[in-house]
Amino acid sequence: MDGTLVETEEYWGEAMFELAGQLGGRMSAEARAATVGTSMRVAMDILYADLGVTRTEEQTRADVEQIMDAVARRMSERLIWLPGAQELLAAVHEAGLRTALVTTTPRRLADLVITHIEAAFADGPFDVTVCGDEVPARKPDPAPYLQAMAALGVSPGESVVIEDSLVGVTSGLAAGAAVLGVAGLQAVSPASGLVQVDSLAGIGLPELSDVLAHRRLAESAAR
Repeated sequence: MDGTLVETEEYWGEAMFELAGQLGGRMSAEARAATVGTSMRVAMDILYADLGVTRTEEQTRADVEQIMDAVARRMSERLIWLPGAQELLAAVHEAGLRTALVTTTPRRLADLVITHIEAAFADGPFDVTVCGDEVPARKPDPAPYLQAMAALGVSPGESVVIEDSLVGVTSGLAAGAAVLGVAGLQAVSPASGLVQVDSLAGIGLPELSDVLAHRRLAESAAR
């Protein structure tokens, strides 16, 4: 969702930079990039280590709430589709393909984005939505995508995951799916079953079929 369908990653960055300033420091660009796609707990650990500060559990919970509130305010004010994302989602939806939104974002915030996305369609484009607080383990664990596939009634071998983060790509590949990686804040190393593109502009059903074919060829070559 964040950084793949809509441009919300900048909101998380802005909120974390604000918190860093309040804690008396400045978050580095490298640390910010490392937080992309992670859970809030992991993101907080990265931020604190970057600043060289120690926070209690109570302080950490307050910091998380501050960031989530700041992101929620930004999301409610404006959401921007990333290039090609709305067109690809429309093509997949019109073709009748089973579709899930799988995000590390908690349901509280994800619903703000989901409502915005659904407003662009006559009926909801997703058959299933899976949020970060609804899974037994978060990305890079395969659990979120396996949960979505089970709910959709599809197998990993016939699934394409679209991701922009390292943890997301890792999760999708570990779940056994083919993965289309969209360039984002993080560099993702080439891997079997992964096809990388600069953006979703110009990506349609034929390109998704090519991603599946790439995965199958890689599996055949590995045998």
